[in-house]
Amino acid sequence: MPAFPRRLLLTATALVAAAAFVAFLALPALVQGRTEAQPRAVTPRGPLAADELANVELFKKASPSVVHITSLAAQRDMFSPAVQQVPRGTGTGFVWDAAGHIVTNFHVIQGANGAKVTLADQSTYDATLVGYFADRDLAVLKINAAKDKLPPLAVGTSRDLLVGQRVYAIGNPFGLDQTLTIGIVSALNREIESFNNRTIRGVVQTDAAINPGNSGGPLLDSAGRLIGVNTQIASPSGASAGIGFAIPVDEVNRIVPRLIRDGRFVRPAIGVTAGSQQLHRALKLPQGVAIVGVGRGTPAAQAGLQPFSRGSRGEIVMGDVITAVNDEPVKDLDDMLSVLEGRQSGQVVKLTVWREGRTRSLEIRLSSGE
Repeated sequence: MPAFPRRLLLTATALVAAAAFVAFLALPALVQGRTEAQPRAVTPRGPLAADELANVELFKKASPSVVHITSLAAQRDMFSPAVQQVPRGTGTGFVWDAAGHIVTNFHVIQGANGAKVTLADQSTYDATLVGYFADRDLAVLKINAAKDKLPPLAVGTSRDLLVGQRVYAIGNPFGLDQTLTIGIVSALNREIESFNNRTIRGVVQTDAAINPGNSGGPLLDSAGRLIGVNTQIASPSGASAGIGFAIPVDEVNRIVPRLIRDGRFVRPAIGVTAGSQQLHRALKLPQGVAIVGVGRGTPAAQAGLQPFSRGSRGEIVMGDVITAVNDEPVKDLDDMLSVLEGRQSGQVVKLTVWREGRTRSLEIRLSSGE
């Protein structure tokens, strides 16, 4: 084809394409009833409802006391002898006092080589472990931060909680820090197992959403006071199913000061070794603590407690069963340990003791559990 006709054909094709594009752009205007769309006007709202204002105010007041905890693990570089700390897990904690003590769950830092604490203003500090009590899943960390960055939470009480009252959980679920959820006290006096299989009693059950990462965070009442430390959930999926558990603040307020003071929680002791439940069933013993060993020089030995033993012909020689401490029945060793945790070394307690169908009472002075 000659060059001139070819150029003419290309020009005509371009003109047709341009006309089609202009027609496409003009098409909406040709559609009957079509007008140019504008953003909708914003409908003004009135003031927040009273309960909303209360929620907002509580969060503003309490959230600066809630911290994000990152547990660390040591990791060696495969190409060099250098060892570095890498994130291992996350959890929540809260400011206990202006000295920098942070309360969290023991399982948040269990097995870690270190921890970092991030405050509400996003400043981060290295934390040191002050002490822990695994039986109650509690631990205390310490950071060196300015006092004006460490507003302690107000401490309430758990003994007068009522089912149905409103509660608030603040934490870092799935690493999303400063998250507020709201619910009610669903039940009281629940029992859960700690991570070392000890029973935690008096636990608060709530339907406030608690997810992985909330562990160690505060459960608050409507006055913004600490009433529990969120610790576990019951869920087939591992996420919130509306059944969460918090360690009651009365337990927390009893244990944390001793962790700060001593670095550990030392339970007072009487110096006995307890028999198994199989022994109870085999000998049809009453509920309590069957004694199978008494330490030399211990309070139990001084009080004349007698362990179960075997005679020269292999027969069982009946010993003592502790059935109550200070008139509070104990059904097993876990029960007795829980009662003793509320006492101090040096205090005198009354034991109710059963032996071969006869019951007697005696006083015993508690010694250190070390």
